[in-house]
Amino acid sequence: MKFSDDQIREFWRNQAVSYGDDHRASWTDIHAINLEIGEISRRLRDGIRVIDIGCANGFSTISYAQRFRIDIKGIDYIPEMIAAAKDRLGAQSKPLVGTAAFSAGNILALEEPDEFYDTAVVTRVIINLGHRDKQIAAIREAARVVKSGGTLLVSEATREGLQRLNAFRAEWGLGAIPEPQFNNYVDEELMRTAASDLVDLEEISNFSSTYFVGTRLLKPLLAGLLGDRVDPSLPDTEWNRFFSLLPAGGDYGTQKLFVYRRK
Repeated sequence: MKFSDDQIREFWRNQAVSYGDDHRASWTDIHAINLEIGEISRRLRDGIRVIDIGCANGFSTISYAQRFRIDIKGIDYIPEMIAAAKDRLGAQSKPLVGTAAFSAGNILALEEPDEFYDTAVVTRVIINLGHRDKQIAAIREAARVVKSGGTLLVSEATREGLQRLNAFRAEWGLGAIPEPQFNNYVDEELMRTAASDLVDLEEISNFSSTYFVGTRLLKPLLAGLLGDRVDPSLPDTEWNRFFSLLPAGGDYGTQKLFVYRRK
């Protein structure tokens, strides 16, 4: 059974309390996070104003500010996540090239002016909205704050990607990976149409496909041959790191980046 909105909020509050400024507050798979950061970074450049919506504890937000001379603002609807983000920012040993700031905010009602940002980044937020109408409203609200000609970068887990990955696993006798109870994966039709009057969808990047085949198909297959000697669910391994370094190919990755241009 899927979580209610209140249960989803409580889940992420507990993540923030449990993990603080550690990357596991948002996702245990550090190599997948780094793949996501790298793919989004390809669409950033010096001298722009960015909003990172759903920044969690600021792990990715600060990475962007360390890579680019940008002004970036991270927002999240969990106050404990924002507190952890501010702690992470204050504890950085690697200097920032740009500037970063954090505040609480809700993607369904951003306290930001129209067309204020050159780029809006939305990272694993839409899937945490339990209802389709809220998902549509969130995409439209994120598009609203982007300047004409600017970019909206939305990284989300898709049903199509999960279905293809599970079909691949089924061919080799592996069970299906379920959607987490606290997630409501998006479908590509929603992502194409939710804000089509505000933005043009320029690209769907299957950046995680090779990585997911390597870590969600090949790794459990080989682990099955070795019995209890290998836990295929552990993400912080050389196996996972190796597959994160390979070029993306195919469409088997659950996580995809939707690249929009504001009209």
